[in-house]
Amino acid sequence: MKEKLTKSELVSVASMLFGLFFGAGNLIFPIYMGQLAGRNLMPAMIGFLITGVGLPLMGVASIGISRSDGLIELSGKVSCGYRVFFTCALYLTIGPLFAIPRCAAVPFTVGVEAMLGDGANITLALAVFSALFFAVVLGFSLFPGKILIWVGKILNPLFLVFLGVLVIAALLHPMGVIAEIEPAAGYKAGAFVTGFLDGYDTMDALASLAFGIVVINVIRGLGIEEPHAIARSTVSAGVFSCLLMALIYLAIAVVGAQSRGMFAACANGGEVLALVADHYFGKAGALILAVTVTFACLKTAVGLVTSCAETFCKLFPTVLSYRKWAVLFSLVSLLIANLGLTAITSYSVPVLMLLYPLAITLILMGLLGERFGHSKYVYSFVTGFTLCAAVFDFLRALPAAAIEFLHVQPLLNAAAKVLPLYERGLGWLLPALIGLIVGLCVMRAKGSPKRV
Repeated sequence: MKEKLTKSELVSVASMLFGLFFGAGNLIFPIYMGQLAGRNLMPAMIGFLITGVGLPLMGVASIGISRSDGLIELSGKVSCGYRVFFTCALYLTIGPLFAIPRCAAVPFTVGVEAMLGDGANITLALAVFSALFFAVVLGFSLFPGKILIWVGKILNPLFLVFLGVLVIAALLHPMGVIAEIEPAAGYKAGAFVTGFLDGYDTMDALASLAFGIVVINVIRGLGIEEPHAIARSTVSAGVFSCLLMALIYLAIAVVGAQSRGMFAACANGGEVLALVADHYFGKAGALILAVTVTFACLKTAVGLVTSCAETFCKLFPTVLSYRKWAVLFSLVSLLIANLGLTAITSYSVPVLMLLYPLAITLILMGLLGERFGHSKYVYSFVTGFTLCAAVFDFLRALPAAAIEFLHVQPLLNAAAKVLPLYERGLGWLLPALIGLIVGLCVMRAKGSPKRV
């Protein structure tokens, strides 16, 4: 029996994992964070790398170490009902509600919008572009063939080459001195925590719970069957992939911070990237960037539509067929994409504030579960306490009009007095710890841990 991957196999698995992770959000959020963080870039970057790189690595590893057959089984350690709720919520978030529409909005904002004249109808242009984009996505999702392999092996490297040229040009000829850039509100004090929360926007920790089983199945297909060996190989591939992502994030964030020497703060990362590309390479550079980003996002969108449709088929086998789920998700994504990149990003924040604490605690329990026998009591109490606190983070992140409509401000004021770090967006930490203590006490009181 094989105990470890060969070097070439490890590189192949790591490359695949990088391709799964690296999408639209991985490009626009670090450059936007850099622009806002200014001279406080480094503490913000450290926080960003924890949630944008560290957590995805741990998420993939948790699937392997816990010996779970994907997210459905891992979340099922809490309860059957929670398995359905969390799996649906996670896949809808990284799928048709936010991540897939973002795949269309990013290339439009980065390239198409930048090339349109001042009198152009942006709304109509976005509608046409997104309709064409999702027509192609649906076609490949229904009949994928070898297109994903072709796009992954050719277009991703081309995109990275162009991005590398752009970053090198920006670093050699900076637009400003980072030390002189005044940080925006939120980054002036507590830049680390703000960067930590910014890492939520990539959605990679959520995606890691979905992609973990994909990586594990590939490793098994390469001849490794022993669980510990699978876990080691998964971690090794994850480390290689995540180190590459960390380097790209750091470089892009530096470019974003330098851009404030010439440009005012933008509404989103897509606008920052478009301005930088135009500055260094003019309209030709913007066009090349638009094309490469479009195809890179196309690949990601096809993969997400496919994985979401397959998962919902597994969860609800009698409701719709794979093709009908794929059509439905493509149509929903098309409608939401027309809200625009800024709206998609802002609407996703409350959902991420709810789901990320649940994902983080689930990942940590999957990693450390052997220490408490993967007891259902621990999983249930940690998740229950975390969920209660995360609801307040969700409500707090809603638009001011929604908070006023729901009349929840008194509730939020009470939460701020009770929950430590609530104002920082980390009010779930103490409840999660309390849930862990309660779960361990119940487990010991009941005798042998109840395994699921």
